[in-house]
Amino acid sequence: MAASTIFGLGGMLMPALAWVVMSYTWTLDIPFIDITYKPWRLFLIVCALPDLFCGISLLSLPESPKFVLSQGKQTDTIDIIQRIYAINTGEKKETLKISSIIEEYESLASRKHNEQNAKGGWRVFKSMYNQTAPLFMGEHLRKTLIACTLQFGIFVTSNGMYMFFPDILNRIAKHVEQSGGNYTATICDAVHETKILPFSESMSCDPKLDISTFEHSLVLEVLYAVGFVLIGVTINAVGKLAILVFVLMGCGLCGIGSIFTTVPLLSIYLYVSLLCCGLAVTVVNAATVDLFPTHLRAMSVCISLMMGRLGSVFGSNLVATMLEYNCEATFLMSGISLILCGVLSFFIPNVQVRRDRRVREERLSISSLGQ
Repeated sequence: MAASTIFGLGGMLMPALAWVVMSYTWTLDIPFIDITYKPWRLFLIVCALPDLFCGISLLSLPESPKFVLSQGKQTDTIDIIQRIYAINTGEKKETLKISSIIEEYESLASRKHNEQNAKGGWRVFKSMYNQTAPLFMGEHLRKTLIACTLQFGIFVTSNGMYMFFPDILNRIAKHVEQSGGNYTATICDAVHETKILPFSESMSCDPKLDISTFEHSLVLEVLYAVGFVLIGVTINAVGKLAILVFVLMGCGLCGIGSIFTTVPLLSIYLYVSLLCCGLAVTVVNAATVDLFPTHLRAMSVCISLMMGRLGSVFGSNLVATMLEYNCEATFLMSGISLILCGVLSFFIPNVQVRRDRRVREERLSISSLGQ
């Protein structure tokens, strides 16, 4: 949850940078590559620089000790843990005395099975199969399908509808301006009345966004940052199920309500609330981690997030197809899908188990394994 909070804080920089960079209309012709350099091109470069910095900084981070231990490298694992201890405390790494580490039975059995059955060039593919196939077999199948469905449904709305968030807000602002401030239409009325016709060479692109678009985008990112903090503080007290139901059903209802109000500011903030459904992604990840044994946790989260990213692609293309022709159905579909995801949350196994109880159970299993 701490990483998600930092992600939310970082997300606040995006609309702020866009406000600074894209609120101008300057152009710069570059003849030798035959392009006209505009603010949006500069914005792409500015957004890419933090990614470049983060990619370089990863080279200085130690490997995950859990991953190294799964490779049977006991000595390297101890060294990494001591390095992390030294970074966190400022003391010498030798201060932390570790003689050995007890590897979980499932992880040990999985590694030995991989070593016995995977040889030569097929070893990597065999290892991938051994980590992935169990997720779709036996008792794990139901849990995997629920996690994947939830991520797919959340990303369809959080990323699919977000893709057109600046455009819709800009069109509302233009519609309000054209009506002389006497705005009594719904959000979809504004979309329909500023309908974008099929592109032709005679048309010109207006790259400028209304200032209110940047302001509301910044509000959305602030809500994400605050939401991640609140989830991190309350998740152990109220449980993952309560948060999932509140976020998914609440955002779904806001999405449905946004198509009925004729108050522009209210419709915008209901739209913003709809997009806050992305807060549930980290909670689903936390629930997924609790569902599977250690040697399958990383792969289960990767598979579910992969389905979420597919949901982003599907949602973006679906909204692009539907928005101009049936805006109401687009918002209605997003809201209902989130409500259904909220209902599906009740079927996550052991989702109501509190973290302190799970920790006690894990300690008990480790204690019995040591004996």
